[in-house]
Amino acid sequence: MADSKSSGSKFTPEERAAMKQRAKELKEQQSVAEALQSVLDKIAALDEPDKTNAERIHAIVTEVAPSLSPKLFYGSPGYADAQGKIVLFYQERAKFKARYGNLAFFGPAQLDDGTMWPTSYAITELSSADEKVITELVRKATGQL
Repeated sequence: MADSKSSGSKFTPEERAAMKQRAKELKEQQSVAEALQSVLDKIAALDEPDKTNAERIHAIVTEVAPSLSPKLFYGSPGYADAQGKIVLFYQERAKFKARYGNLAFFGPAQLDDGTMWPTSYAITELSSADEKVITELVRKATGQL
């Protein structure tokens, strides 16, 4: 019988904090307006360049896919479909002391392209060309292409 103790894998303090944040998010039932305000507050509190990146991503998502609802996901700005499932989110670099932010898409995102496709993108700073790529990704993810 397997030992019930941990097999040696430990979570970093950042990972534990993110898990606690997610548990808190799941317990709190927010209205659409409250969820939007939570996302806007989170974006406003980010350090640069994450703040600017998250603002630009938020602007793209709300313009291109107004059917997605902003809501926090593990404490990061996320966007959910009508069923409340996260389609995409932006994970700021500071959260895990990374050198780049991360734009990630999940299962509801319709990015399928054959049998293998990217679902995550590293972002240091967004150029106008990057914004066009994100616009097309959001359109595709939400079935608009």
